[in-house]
Formats: sequence, C-alpha cells, structure tokens
Amino acid sequence: MTPASTQRRAAVALVVGLLTPLTACGGNDDTEDTAADLTVLAASSLTDVFKEAGAAYEKEHPGTKVTFSFAGSQELAAQVRQGAPADALVTADTKTMDGLGPETGTPTVIAKNRLVIATGQGNPKQVRNVRDLADTGLKVVLAAPEVPVGRYSEQILDAQKITVKPVSQEPNVRAVLSKVQLGEADAGLVYRTDVASAAGKVDSVDIPDEQNAVASYPAATLKTSEHGAAAEAFVEWLSSPEARRILTGAGFQQP
Repeated sequence: MTPASTQRRAAVALVVGLLTPLTACGGNDDTEDTAADLTVLAASSLTDVFKEAGAAYEKEHPGTKVTFSFAGSQELAAQVRQGAPADALVTADTKTMDGLGPETGTPTVIAKNRLVIATGQGNPKQVRNVRDLADTGLKVVLAAPEVPVGRYSEQILDAQKITVKPVSQEPNVRAVLSKVQLGEADAGLVYRTDVASAAGKVDSVDIPDEQNAVASYPAATLKTSEHGAAAEAFVEWLSSPEARRILTGAGFQQP
C-alpha cells in the first residue's frame, strides 16, 4: 500500500468517526422531540377513560408523562384564554373548540357520545322518558347552559317542547352525576359514559336516538405549548386503534 493510499484511508476513517456521533445525536433529538411532560386539559366526561388512555400512552412512549386537568369545557376554554400552561385540549363539543381557533392547532374529533337520564339506583321515581322530567314533583338537575352537556340537554328538551325547572345548574357533567348519586336530585341529564363510570351507584333511562343529541369530542394542540412535537404526537395517538379501543370500551362512540 502506498503512503498516499494510507493517508486517504486514515482521512476517511476520521470523517466517519466524526459523523457517527452526530448521526446518533440526531436520533436522540427526534426521541426528545416527542418525549416530554405533557399537560392536557380535558372535559370532565373524559375523567375515567383518559386515566386509562394516559397510562397506555406512557407505556407506548417511554420518557413521556401525561398529566390531565379535568373541568367543564367552558372552564377549560377560559383557562386557555388566560394563558394557562398546557400542551393540548380536548373538549366535549366543537363549538367551544372552534371558539379557540387562534389558540389551537387543527382539531380532530376523536370520539362521540350520547345523553341518558341518570336516576337514583333502582329508579325509585320511576322515570320513563324525557317528558317525565317536566313533573314538578321531580327534583331534576341539569348542567348550566354554557356547559356543552347543558346545551345538549336544552337541545333535547326544546325539540320535545318540554319545560324543566331544575333544582340546580351545575358547572360540569360530573357534578350533575354526583347530585343524582348522592340523592340530592331524582334525575339529571348526563352522558351515557358517565352512568357507565358509576355502575351500581346510579341507574339510567335511555333517550331514543331520534330525540337525542350527539356530542363530539375534538382534540387539538395548544400553540403556547413548549413541547409542540410531543403534544402533536399525543393528539395524533388519540385517533389510533389503541386509543379508540380504550374509548369504545368505556362506552364512547367512534367519530
């Protein structure tokens, strides 16, 4: 081998040696982009199912931790407008999400839901349908009209020309469920999945599809997120087969 050949081989080896660490670093950067501590603002009706979904996501994405903050969608929207530090948002209606257009990425509907009448265990007041909610002897609790489930409730009642005077109007659907579960109300309009989460503690009366309302759950990243790639990865995952399996297992409908 000539001295020139030896020098060329040495130069190539040096370049390869220098490039290899850089390539490895590039791979780590990709991993770091989608690994972060994420804060997700989510509608109250997602409380139980998202705890399971979050655990599944963390298992699939080592290095990522997902923390949820649950509240009524209108409360979450107020937090976003006030600049609360968070990475993604999931609401129980498209109206609330659409109102946050400048603050979010493009929303994707990840699930749907329907309403039922929640009653005390054993349905002691023998509620049979939505018309029974107009009975002045019945203590009915509803969500406030600015809450998605409150608007859906109004939609159902208005379509049937039913006037209901609730004993209280609650800030989120879980508060409505709690009132019924504790016996502070005889009936309330909640999501089907909320009753499923309280199995054995409350009963429910189905509302026919033609009288019901369909709730849509859009998810979106927040533009103020400090972990944009990781937030986007999580929102995309919510439409994955595994996420849909978890959501449908909890009673949600596919979008």
